[in-house]
Amino acid sequence: MPTLRLALCQVDPTVGDIAGNADLVRAWTRKAADAGAQLALFPELMLTGYPVEDLVFRRSFVAASRAALHRLAADLAADGLGDLPVLVGYLDADGPPQVSADAEPGRGARNAAALLHGGAVVATYFKHHLPNYGVFDEDRYFVSGDALTVVRIGGVDVALTICEDLWQAGGPFAVARHAGVGLVLNINGSPYELNKDDIRLPLVRRRAAEAGAAIAYVNMVGGQDELVYDGDSMIVDAAGTLLARAPQFVEHLLVHDVDLPPAREPVDGEQAAGGMRIVRAKVSDILPPAPVGEAAVGGIIAPVADEAEVWQALVVGLRDYVNKNRFPSVVLGLSGGIDSAVVAALAVDALGPDRVVGVSLPSQHSSEHSRADAEELAKRTGLDFRIEPIQPMVDTFLANMSLSGVAVENLQARVRGVILMALSNQEGHLVLTTGNKSELAVGYSTLYGDSVGGYNPVKDVWKTLIWRLAKWRNADAERRGETPPIPESSIGKPPSAELSPGQLDSDSLPEYDVLDPILIGYVDGDLGREGLVASGHDPAIVDRVLRMVDTAEYKRRQSAPGTKISIKAFGRDRRLPITNRWREDG
Repeated sequence: MPTLRLALCQVDPTVGDIAGNADLVRAWTRKAADAGAQLALFPELMLTGYPVEDLVFRRSFVAASRAALHRLAADLAADGLGDLPVLVGYLDADGPPQVSADAEPGRGARNAAALLHGGAVVATYFKHHLPNYGVFDEDRYFVSGDALTVVRIGGVDVALTICEDLWQAGGPFAVARHAGVGLVLNINGSPYELNKDDIRLPLVRRRAAEAGAAIAYVNMVGGQDELVYDGDSMIVDAAGTLLARAPQFVEHLLVHDVDLPPAREPVDGEQAAGGMRIVRAKVSDILPPAPVGEAAVGGIIAPVADEAEVWQALVVGLRDYVNKNRFPSVVLGLSGGIDSAVVAALAVDALGPDRVVGVSLPSQHSSEHSRADAEELAKRTGLDFRIEPIQPMVDTFLANMSLSGVAVENLQARVRGVILMALSNQEGHLVLTTGNKSELAVGYSTLYGDSVGGYNPVKDVWKTLIWRLAKWRNADAERRGETPPIPESSIGKPPSAELSPGQLDSDSLPEYDVLDPILIGYVDGDLGREGLVASGHDPAIVDRVLRMVDTAEYKRRQSAPGTKISIKAFGRDRRLPITNRWREDG
């Protein structure tokens, strides 16, 4: 029985940086070769980054991707790596974009994979299943492939597939069984959401049973705008046994020796299996030598607890957004409350304290404990702490314009926003906003005030989860013998915007342990009023909450991007009209 040493290169590409991504492939292929690999694979659309969105429509971008692929094949050979077969995702096209006037049926942009060997492209595959739900719009961009590519490598027949092909039964994996392959490679740009890692392994096992073959699943890591990728690459044998699994949220080379069945001769009539053609290719017989000595064992990294997983996702999403967009540092308002404390701790974990500026912006309504909590967090984390009192500016404004009530409350928030943006303009920081998903859902924020900012790390985090994350982060610090970053008083005190005397969030909203389950059902679960009431929620509170959610769409549409961690994030996932008279209560 042949043995192939597989190297799954779980790396972090950048959208649009074709040259930089190609350099990543070269560097990690060298690592794979040094580990004795006989086959290396990289994530979906590795050369272009993923998702490329409307860059697909730029013919110059498609041409650059195709040219880079052939240049990469030659460069790998020049690096002395030509004997190692390398599977890499790239953007291809066999016709004009589907949105153009000269579009051709069945032709257009392709989400593609190419096998590079001996300085050339020896095989290609076009993604068959194109997802068009949630964050995915691939039907808008790509044309579906109609052939399964099977490549003979080291005496083993290996099928090539891409991401969504794994999520659908009866597609390429069923055809792979008909083709008699021993191994299916699946390259991915699979975005993170909480508990998705619990779904992947059973899914990969089902496809292994369907294909009757081992599966090597490689996923990218890193952040891309609102999306974050968690890696979680793995190898499963034909019986569904997990052989190796990579850690989440870090670049990683997973190297493992896999025993595979020898290739067989094709059977008659296989060229039209399951609605897909089978296209066979073979790499040169020149491969890296078979591994000798002890077998390579990739190891199995167990998934972490929910709070640890979410924290890592938020840290990676923020770090990559800041670094890939070349911001030198970030600035945020430190109120002493739980939301800004969590965002500050995330920012310090992501970037280091030297790149984080926290600004206390007290008014006459700011409590002494809130001011002290903000200063205490700064001491614990080591970030650059500043104090900019806003009351003189508010008083100057009120001396020239008569305002009262909510208008004065919003004025305070907007003065704070002006100060943060001024610091951003003056010093080059990216402003982080700190509103959680519960507040965004019900519109409990001030446009151009506390909502001001270029990125919101906790945009997709419910308020109740904010508290859980704060407690987890502090406990994690204690376990490691470090100072907990978040003051206990910030966690324990009732939340308040402190824009008027004695103000609490509960003056305007239900308690968060009542509010969040309703919001989760309505926003994430698409439950209507009847479904929420049937779930046990108070009808009057349901009606009140749904009215707030429905009338706040215009605010959410203007909110900063933020890391997606749930099944349905505002912006990329949940898309509703602003002008909309439908109400669940009729």
